[in-house]
Amino acid sequence: MSLAQLENLCKQLYETTDTTTRLQAEKALVEFTNSPDCLSKCQLLLERGSSSYSQLLAATCLTKLVSRTNNPLPLEQRIDIRNYVLNYLATRPKLATFVTQALIQLYARITKLGWFDCQKDEYVFRNVITDVTRFLQDSVEHCIIGVTILSQLTNEINQVSATAFLSEADTTHPLTKHRKIASSFRDSSLFDIFTLSCNLLKQASGKNLNLNDESQHGLLMQLLKLTHNCLNFDFIGTSTDESSDDLCTVQIPTSWRSAFLDSSTLQLFFDLYHSIPPSFSPLVLSCLVQIASVRRSLFNNAERAKFLSHLVDGVKRILENPQSLSDPNNYHEFCRLLARLKSNYQLGELVKVENYPEVIRLIANFTVTSLQHWEFAPNSVHYLLSLWQRLAASVPYVKATEPHMLETYTPEVTKAYITSRLESVHIILRDGLEDPLDDTGLVQQQLDQLSTIGRCEYEKTCALLVQLFDQSAQSYQELLQSATATPMDVAVQEGRLTWLVYIIGAVIGGRVSFASTDEQDAMDGELVCRVLQLMNLTDSRLAQAGNEKLELAMLSFFEQFRKIYIGDQVQKSSKLYRRLSEVLGLNDETMVLSVFIGKIITNLKYWGRCEPITSKTLQLLNDLSIGYSSVRKLVKLSAVQFMLNNHTSEHFSFLGINNQSNLTDMRCRTTFYTALGRLLMVDLGEDEDQYEQFMLPLTAAFEAVAQMFSTNTFNEQEAKRTLVGLVRDLRGIAFAFNAKTSFMMLFEWIYPSYMPILQRAIELWYHDPACTTPVLKLMAELVHNRSQRLQFDVSSPNGILLFRETSKMITTYGNRILTLGEVPKDQVYALKLKGISICFSMLKAALSGSYVNFGVFRLYGDDALDNALQTFIKLLLSIPHSDLLDYPKLSQSYYSLLEVLTQDHMNFIASLEPHVIMYILSSISEGLTALAIPQHQEEDHPPDPGERPVPAHHAAAPGDDSADAVNSAEHHHLRGLQEPVVHVPTSTWLDTSQ
Repeated sequence: MSLAQLENLCKQLYETTDTTTRLQAEKALVEFTNSPDCLSKCQLLLERGSSSYSQLLAATCLTKLVSRTNNPLPLEQRIDIRNYVLNYLATRPKLATFVTQALIQLYARITKLGWFDCQKDEYVFRNVITDVTRFLQDSVEHCIIGVTILSQLTNEINQVSATAFLSEADTTHPLTKHRKIASSFRDSSLFDIFTLSCNLLKQASGKNLNLNDESQHGLLMQLLKLTHNCLNFDFIGTSTDESSDDLCTVQIPTSWRSAFLDSSTLQLFFDLYHSIPPSFSPLVLSCLVQIASVRRSLFNNAERAKFLSHLVDGVKRILENPQSLSDPNNYHEFCRLLARLKSNYQLGELVKVENYPEVIRLIANFTVTSLQHWEFAPNSVHYLLSLWQRLAASVPYVKATEPHMLETYTPEVTKAYITSRLESVHIILRDGLEDPLDDTGLVQQQLDQLSTIGRCEYEKTCALLVQLFDQSAQSYQELLQSATATPMDVAVQEGRLTWLVYIIGAVIGGRVSFASTDEQDAMDGELVCRVLQLMNLTDSRLAQAGNEKLELAMLSFFEQFRKIYIGDQVQKSSKLYRRLSEVLGLNDETMVLSVFIGKIITNLKYWGRCEPITSKTLQLLNDLSIGYSSVRKLVKLSAVQFMLNNHTSEHFSFLGINNQSNLTDMRCRTTFYTALGRLLMVDLGEDEDQYEQFMLPLTAAFEAVAQMFSTNTFNEQEAKRTLVGLVRDLRGIAFAFNAKTSFMMLFEWIYPSYMPILQRAIELWYHDPACTTPVLKLMAELVHNRSQRLQFDVSSPNGILLFRETSKMITTYGNRILTLGEVPKDQVYALKLKGISICFSMLKAALSGSYVNFGVFRLYGDDALDNALQTFIKLLLSIPHSDLLDYPKLSQSYYSLLEVLTQDHMNFIASLEPHVIMYILSSISEGLTALAIPQHQEEDHPPDPGERPVPAHHAAAPGDDSADAVNSAEHHHLRGLQEPVVHVPTSTWLDTSQ
């Protein structure tokens, strides 16, 4: 391919708007990168290429070539490429930015992958600082290139992803190799790079930067990026996961102590913040966040106090001159900096800082103002609430004599949060803005934080909530009775009440964090009474209208109330019950439980078509059915008896098979029947009539499916829906029945009458996971000997018969699923691997359940065991090794099945073909070395890619208010000996034959 052709293809790839042309160009260029003369053509493109795009192509192709694992480039050639790139950059400082970037990336990749390469007993790729020095002594453009090289290299060495390209011998240990390179780089070069960047920043800040000069801007930006990359380095190999936003401790090596004991380092960044334009400040603040998070054990107590004092002074200065914080990026980073004050230091240390009273006042005012401007930077509020949550949680444990003054400021923060949320409702509805209540994850997180903050000075929180609730509830009641009320007015009050119900639930849930008093329990009673009265009002209107968000808030409230005040651990004499008895006539827990059940039945009746409400309601029912004492009280309630006798779609619309949009919406049925199964078991004993009565609706459903299967022409959709609903119900019951007597009733009911129907479903619909997954999961549950429930009599053949059915299902499914052929990569888990994974779990449960004598099969010439094991091998060989490791559920079911096989069926393993044995052994070896590799999300609902994960912060532990535990381990790092520097003359590397 000629140069002109290549240049033309580059133009087509990067400039054309026509997709077909672009795809053809891309295809031709991919072929070019794999051609033998790629290397020589790349140099020609760099030398003579007329467009930036051809230079970009050359740089990216070379990066690919040096990263190659099979047939890697020889050392001399890589040294030549490295020197050529440095010279190229030095002689052409005004290249297009993206070309410079690609060439620097090439340099960084060569350096990283060749970090341990020696020539004449010398590490040839390690003289990084020497390579860069000549750039730093030249013009501003050269300086920028030099600093960018160091920045990109630090980033490249810190990233695990590049290790996919490590040399062939190390493909099985990419992480180990990566850590070796990163540790060596940390010990030999990183501190020098950090010191260099700080010194250059000092020079820059001392020179009174000419901020109108664009190139000076660029240099400052790159220097800050470099410093940030140094501080962000993964020093001890703990943060393999990119998404963990806040590793609150920076594990600085002990050899760096001098830089942090010198207060001028900290001072430098605070001075820069005040002297440079706001567009650069976020990077300065990011560096400060990292510096504030240096591990505690780097200092002794006196040094730490001094360091904290300088840090707090700097924060105070920013709060006194907050002009730059109007920029959202600055504001966000500053909130992160405030949160670090408490995540890395103890309240006892903070109160001893000289200006503490003034600083805590400024921080409180800043927080209150931030909360009042709820529409500005909502994602940053998390960090402010996290700071106050940690401060409030530490109050009981602080031993210092100095006043912490939190009793003054925490109620102000609580009040600002509550009132600002209520005030936002009207504006959001009026202007059609996005409602924060739609993001339940974010709301839940803020409420968790508020639950601790609000419990500090709880009397004030309660008084405020009672006052606001009474106002809103009264307005709401008046609006409902008024003929002239507009829908907008009603919606505003419902929105305000939704927030209040959520917040009341949260502060009641906050009781676990603090030693509670009788007075506080009585206050909880006041709040609970109000929510229950509101519930009576809204439930009475459900026939006309309901508010989904308010209902979800009620369920959140019930969940918190259940955790704290219902169950075996709660003191029944609690003042809360006294208040409920006075106001609502609810004298004891049984009466409160009847309110819960009443609400659950109401929700299932009116909200059956609303999936979020149905699933949360059923989750509440499920949680109530677990407690030992509460489940016994529940069974005595007439409403519960009604549920046990009438679990049909005419009473509970969500059990209907025609109203769901798709089959996966039936998941909640399993939860419902698990709870019903637990309730039924309380008084079931050996009463088979009661059991038969309970199973009538399910018997009718099975008969209906059997009827359909017996005719050749049946409505497939209806059959699928009936069957999927039925097996989900049965799996719930099977899960709940963990006692031998009740489980045997279920077993005798389903076997042999209805097993053939399940087998037929697998034969018919093996290619539709919406049908097979529930059926396979039911079977896996039935063969699981949980709590020794599968204990058949000595003379009973049932264990063998059950295993035969298991074997038949695995074989039927396995043989058919293997006929699917090539499945697209993005669907392979859903269509194939998920079902295989359940089959592995099913086989493991059956083999390890101790209810089958497997010797019997060979004795009587029964091939059920052989068929199941042979199918396992066929399925296993159809899965590439990478998939086994990429999907955690699949690897878990595979390795636990393998463990059972090697323990009890070694003769089978020993009889396998050599290539199968090799497959199994290499899967074990890869499994052992892959423990630290990040894994795919394989859940049925992948997380929203737009979400920014924010860590859930834990409440502080007694004694040490959450100063990081990891810090206690000192990390002594030996600085590597300085290698001698060698300059290799730049040569041509056109000749690829060497």
